[in-house]
Amino acid sequence: MDTEPLRIAVVLFEGFELLDVFGPVQLLQAVPEIAVVFAGPDGEPVASSQGVEVVPTISYGQIELADVLLVPGGKGTRRLVGDESFLSWLREVGAQAPWVASVCTGSAVLAAAGLLEGYAATSNKRAFAWASSFGVSVTWKPKARWVQDRNRWTSSGVAAGMDMTVALIAELISEAAAVDAANFAEYEPHRDCEWDPFARINGLVPSSGDKAERGDVTFGQSDDAHGR
Repeated sequence: MDTEPLRIAVVLFEGFELLDVFGPVQLLQAVPEIAVVFAGPDGEPVASSQGVEVVPTISYGQIELADVLLVPGGKGTRRLVGDESFLSWLREVGAQAPWVASVCTGSAVLAAAGLLEGYAATSNKRAFAWASSFGVSVTWKPKARWVQDRNRWTSSGVAAGMDMTVALIAELISEAAAVDAANFAEYEPHRDCEWDPFARINGLVPSSGDKAERGDVTFGQSDDAHGR
């Protein structure tokens, strides 16, 4: 007997980070058991931080119960953390979702909405001090590629969302489905959630001098935090 696909609702807002959305979606759409919908404020095109506009599938008001609610990061999160109308809506739909996930500074928005209270979480390492200022009883992890705490999934910055998504697919569907999705995208994910050289690069944790800790990352930090 056919079963309904898992419904993943991606929350779009003005100034979302493009890769935060379409990195994970590239992987998710490769899984037949998953259906992705895009929710926007009013159904009109929503501009990303990069200027690319995306036409949402539904408006915020039309969103139905989703199996997974995914909130990206981006410059627009700076405004959303103070938008009580949006936070109230997110708090309501997030409380009903079996799983809630975020990429990059999307975790700051989840925390501002109260959806990370009592959970561990992480965020973009260049914006970690700002993101971790939200929430009362959130255990913020400065060194993590992503954090899974029960039904809450939060990733580090931008591309880390793809690594988290591979792990999320393995959790929700199967390991084989996760591997197939990564292979379809010709993407080699980091499978260790504690792999995080960017915490050291951004001064969040001291360096141990261990070559394995540094991984393959040899570039340094610029002064541009990209507003994420």
